[in-house]
Amino acid sequence: MSFRTLIIEDEEPARLRLSKLLQNYPDKIENIGFARNGEDGLEKINELKPDLIFLDIQMPGMNGFEMLSKLKRIPLIIFCTAYDEYALQAFETNSIDYLLKPVKQERLAKAISKLDKFVPHFNKAEILDFLEAIEKKEAKPKLTSISIKTGKKIIFLKLNNILFFKAKDKYVSVFLKNGEEYLCEQSLQQLSEELPERFRRIHRAILLNSDYIKEVHSYFNSRFAFVLEDKNRTKLISGRSYLKEIKDWIKA
Repeated sequence: MSFRTLIIEDEEPARLRLSKLLQNYPDKIENIGFARNGEDGLEKINELKPDLIFLDIQMPGMNGFEMLSKLKRIPLIIFCTAYDEYALQAFETNSIDYLLKPVKQERLAKAISKLDKFVPHFNKAEILDFLEAIEKKEAKPKLTSISIKTGKKIIFLKLNNILFFKAKDKYVSVFLKNGEEYLCEQSLQQLSEELPERFRRIHRAILLNSDYIKEVHSYFNSRFAFVLEDKNRTKLISGRSYLKEIKDWIKA
C-alpha cells in the first residue's frame, strides 16, 4: 500500500532533508506536498486529504497540536520534534510513531515499517484525547538567557547575543557577538542539554550558536571550518568525531 504523504514543517532544511530521505521508499510513500506552518498544514490537509502526515510539533503561530485539534479528519501521523518531552505520549496515541530531529535514516526506516501494521488500529478518539491532555499541561518556559557570576554579582546573558561556548581545562568560556568573553560554571554537556536546538556541538570543546554561521567550508582531516557572522569573522574548526552529525545537519 502506498501512502499519500504531506510534510508539515516550518524549517526548510528539515523539510528538504525529510523529503530526500522519503525518496528511499517509493513503494510506500507518495509525497504530495509540503506545508510551512500549522495554518498552511490545515489548508493542505483539507484540500489534499493525505493518508499520512509528518508533523512538526513546535511551529510558530499554530503548533502541531493546535492544528490537529481543528481537523475534522485526522490522517495517520508521524510526529517530528526536536524535544523528546512529547515523544512517549505521542507514541501512546497510536498515531504511528515519533522522530527526533534531525531525522536519522535508520529511525525513519523503523517508522515506515510500522505503517501497514497501524492502519487497521488507528484510533482518532485517542488522538483527540491526547491533544486535550496536552492543552491542560503548563508549557515549559523557554530559556532565553543564562546567568553568569562575576565577582559578587550575577549577570544575565541573552542567548541571542552568544556566538559560542568553548571549554578549556576546567572552565567554559562564553563568547558574545560584541567581542566580550565570560566564564561559565556549567559544563558543555549541561549547556547542550539545556539550550535550544540552535546551539550545536561541533567539537568536544565547542558549542556553537548556529544562527551566527555565515559560511561552512570543508577542512582537511574530515573536519569543517565554520565562519561566523561577527565583526571578527571568527573561524571555528569542528572535531573529527562530529563529522557524521554535522553532515546530517548542514547537508539536510
